[in-house]
Formats: sequence, C-alpha cells, structure tokens
Amino acid sequence: MDDSLKDRALRFHAEPVPGKLEITPTKPLATQSDLALAYSPGVAFACLEIKDDPETAATLTGRQNLVAVVSNGSAVLGLGNIGGLASKPVMEGKAVLFKKFAGINVFDIELNETDPDKLADIIAAMEPTFGAINLEDIKSPECFILEETLKKRMGIPVFHDDQHGTAIVVCAAITNGLRVVGKEMSQVKVVSTGGGAAGIACLNLMVSMGVKRENITLVDHLGVVFEGRTEEMTEQKAQYAAKTNARTLAEAMVDADVFLGLSAGGILKKEMVATMAGRPLIMALANPDPEILPEDAREANSDAVICTGRSDYPNQVNNVLCFPFIFRGALDCGATTINEEMKLAAVQAIADLTMAESSETVARTYSGEDLRFGADYLLPKPFDMRLIVQVAPAVAKAAMDSGVAKHPIEDFDAYRDELERFVFRSGMLMKPIFDRAKQDPKRLVIAEGESHRVLRATQVLVDEGIAKPILVGRPDVIEMRIDRLGLRIQPERDFEICNPENDPRYEEYWRSYHAVMERKGVSPGAARQIMRTNNTVIASTMLKRGEADAMLCGVVGRYDYHLRYLVDIIGKAPGVQDVSALSVLLLPKGTFFLVDTQVTHSPCAEELAEMTMLSADFVRRFGETPKIALLSHSNFGADDTPDAQKMRDALKILRDRAPDL
Repeated sequence: MDDSLKDRALRFHAEPVPGKLEITPTKPLATQSDLALAYSPGVAFACLEIKDDPETAATLTGRQNLVAVVSNGSAVLGLGNIGGLASKPVMEGKAVLFKKFAGINVFDIELNETDPDKLADIIAAMEPTFGAINLEDIKSPECFILEETLKKRMGIPVFHDDQHGTAIVVCAAITNGLRVVGKEMSQVKVVSTGGGAAGIACLNLMVSMGVKRENITLVDHLGVVFEGRTEEMTEQKAQYAAKTNARTLAEAMVDADVFLGLSAGGILKKEMVATMAGRPLIMALANPDPEILPEDAREANSDAVICTGRSDYPNQVNNVLCFPFIFRGALDCGATTINEEMKLAAVQAIADLTMAESSETVARTYSGEDLRFGADYLLPKPFDMRLIVQVAPAVAKAAMDSGVAKHPIEDFDAYRDELERFVFRSGMLMKPIFDRAKQDPKRLVIAEGESHRVLRATQVLVDEGIAKPILVGRPDVIEMRIDRLGLRIQPERDFEICNPENDPRYEEYWRSYHAVMERKGVSPGAARQIMRTNNTVIASTMLKRGEADAMLCGVVGRYDYHLRYLVDIIGKAPGVQDVSALSVLLLPKGTFFLVDTQVTHSPCAEELAEMTMLSADFVRRFGETPKIALLSHSNFGADDTPDAQKMRDALKILRDRAPDL
C-alpha cells in the first residue's frame, strides 16, 4: 500500500480528534432548569410514559432514528478476519454514511464473538436501545444463521447489508440492463461466481423478481455447483445445485445471458465472453480487480453491457445507493422487519429513478456526463439528491402494504418534503462540484505553490483528477518539500511550475502588468520587482493571459491584500459595479451563504442589491434555490435607523430588478 495514502489515512482518522464520530446533544443544557428536565427529576416522567406505552419511546427518545452497526470483523472487505477491534474504523465509516446520506444516527458495536448463537443473544439483548440492526462484515455461513435467528427474535428490522444491500443494487442494475438489451427476467440464463453471502442473496432476490431457479448456474472455486456434489456444500449453495453436465465456468458460460461475478479478479476470460448469448449483461463486481475488465469484455463482445464495483467505469454497483434509504424508510414507518416486499420496492425505485428524465439540478451537478438511460447509465449516481426522496417512501409504502409498519405514514407528499432536508448538506455540498470538475479537468494556477497545504492539496487534485495544477514557486523548494512530505507528485508529469525567479515569460508578464498599472503609478522598475516577488500578481497575470482557467490564492496573507491585485489585473465582469465576498456556513440545520463577509464595510442600498443578485446566481450553481434574508438589527421595520432603512431600500431595488427572488 502506498505510504503517502497510508499516512494521509492515518492522519485523517487521528486528527483533529480520534475517530469519525461524536455524540451531539439535541437539547440545550445551559441552565439548571435544562438539567432538571434532561435528567433528574424531569426524566422520570418520560420513563414512566414509556413504561405505560412502549411505543412512546419513538417520540420521547432517539431510538427510532438510531441504528446499530454490528460486526465481529470476521469478513471485512479486502482484509478478511481482522476481529472486532480492528474493524472499528470500517464500522465508524459505515455510521458516517448513514448520517451523511440519510440523517440516521448510529452506534457502531464491535464484538469479540464468533459463535452465531452467542452473537444472537448479545444483539437481541440490545433491542431496547435501537430502532434497527445493520449486520456488517460477518462471514458466511454464520451470517445467514445469525440474521435468520435475529429476525425471529427481534421486533425491529435486522438487515445484513453485505447480502441484501448488494443484492438490491445488483438487481436494480440487472432490471435496467435487461431493459436495455430487450430480454425478459423469466427467460434469461444466469451464471454466478461466488457462493458467499452477497452472491446467494443476489440470486435469492433475482428469483423473487422472476428469474427461474432452473436457469441459474452457480460456480465457486471448485467449479459448478451441481446436483450430487458433496464437497464444500452449504445449505445455501444447495438451493442452486443445477441439473447440468457443465463442470467448469467456461462450460457454464455458453449461451449465458447474464454473468454475475462476486468472486475474484480476472477469472472471466475473453474467450468465455465470446460464447455468451447476444447482448450479454456482465456484472463483474470483484474489487479492486473485476472478474474481467470492461475493455476486455467489449473486445470479446462489442454489444456487452457491463457493470463493475469501481468508480472509474460506468455503472458502478455501490451499496450506498441503497442502505441509507431502505433504513430511512423502515425507521420512519416503524417497520418491524425489512421483508422481501420492501427490498423489491427499493430495487424498483432505484431502477426507475435511472430511467426518469434527469432534473436540471442533476444535469448541472454531473455536467459533462451522459445521464440518459442506456448501456452506460443503468444506475443513479450516488449523489443524486432524488435517491432518498424516491427510495425511502417506496420502502415505507411497501412496509405499510405488507403489514409490518407500526407507524404508517399518512401524507407521503409531506414525507417527501421532509426527506429533502438531507440533500446538499455539510460535506456533500462540494462533492458534486468535484465530480463535475473531473469530467473536464481545468488548468488551476495556485499562487502559494510552496505551501505544505498546497502541496498536499495538489496530491489530492492529481489523484482525484479534479484539475491540472500549476504551482507558482521555486522548483528546488517545491521538490524539497514534496520529498519531505513523502508525496508522490512529480513536476512536469503531474503539475507545471511557474518559477518567479527564472521563467521565460517573465518579460512578457511584467510588461503586461505595467500596461495595466502604469496609470496607477507603477513604474517599469516596480513592475519588474512585483512580478519577481508577488505570486498573486503572477497567477493573476497567467489567468488574464489565458494560460490558466482558474486560480487560487490567499492560503497565506490578508484577504484584502490579494483582492486588490485581482481587481487590478483581472478586473470585474461586464456590468458588475463592485466586488463582494461570499462565504459558506455549514450547520446541522442547513447550508448558508453569507454576503458580504470581507470586502465592503458599509455598502449602500445599490451595492447590497447588486451583491444579492450576484450571490443568488452563485447559489444556483450548487443546485439550490436561493432564499434571501436581508439582515440588520431591526426586525420587520421596528427601527428607522440608517442601517435598517438601507436594507429596506435594497429590498425595494431587488423587488424591481429581480422579482423572482
């Protein structure tokens, strides 16, 4: 494993505080009265209410929005049996995904126990604490035994995501893949490699969706699972023991319509793909190396439709499309289990969302990608804001229709509106922007190219393919610091350097700067000196001359210092009278854009109106509909002070010029 990645990962987990989770109070604890309500004596009333009616725990405690992510670390993806303690970073990561994508709170529970009966006793005893249980990274076949036991014993949903989350997303992809190639679920011949938990769950759900069991051939590391085979057979594999003369993967693949791989990289050969039926659907989901690379599969069969588990190919099968939202729907309707009907509803919701016409916001978020339903777009994007709004209600309705919902949802329109609060919050704000940048990386000149922070960021920019960096700085200093930081980036290969001390464009640069600034008293000598020593001026000049597409400055130094040079060299956009600064404030309740935070100390009404309209345009780029608040110390005209009157005047201007705001 790359040392730089290891160092960054360890630093990420350790700083600024250890781990990825914390508990945040939802009630104020500022006064003695608050303490008396939160704890003794006031808490007794909540306890007695729950004692009399256990269902009130859903409204008086956080239980209904709390999931246990439980593991013994016996089958951690890519790591194997590492035990409960070592699996904790993975479980914390799972918890973070629950919170970020669906607003669900999680306690991660790591257990030093491998016996499924004892595990069942431990987990079942925690039912008073949680609204649902997510089993994670527990090896097969114990995971089957454990889940079935807990489902019978517990009155809350128990869901093994490694099995069913994978199965739901796989079946959504297969549903759409068969739509693309024009084949019926009941008619296709399926070959599946890998007889583990995820593979068996996929086959079970496919059968529920209409695939005929007799049309399925399961292949494990010993070969075809056939009737009469006794070696390394489990109860789960035995369900798919086929009446066939095929004994190898190559023999099984002849005339297959669907290949489902959840096994090992490279096991599916081009020669095997060539023997498949016309327009085959290939699900090569082994990570990090798929059973066959998409380019190799298409070389063998140009009509193949292909999915992988990787983000660098189209059609990534990713559990995050499913598990946050199926739990969201189950919790919100008080489901006692996650049954087959709910899983099928999730499959259909995910599949249908892919076919839906992309909204303007989604199209803008993933600009440059073809988001039209087809062979390379079988699944929604993980950051498609519509997932939670489509999948969670579908799951909740299926729970209600199948009779397992204790708290039926009365108004689904209002419920969908409530779900939208999870969209574009916290760190999710920038992720779609980065995804857009990756589609067509631009030249980004960074003024403070010698900064440690900039160099670390440059490594990320290069690794993620977000931009083509140009660093302003001395090459020897940059290379020395790269070596000291243990980074992998290399000049020329990964980024360009503009050397202030020895750049062949130096004379062109200072003359360009002098031409702009001579009427402001900048002499040729001063222009030469500034162009040697001021990195912000250099970067701005590169941008002005079209040698970069964007620039970043201000890693060090005062904001107004940098801004002065930007205005002088780059200038203002046509029609813009004044510049202003916009800052983003991320709070649990939402994202707020604040203007003006840096530039104009006491703007007039005209300036306030202009910066409001400019900031509204900026907010729209993030997929948000701007809602504007003009703030002063006066509420709704209570004062007639100059500051309050100024804001009212700005409002009048805005109502005239931008009535849609």
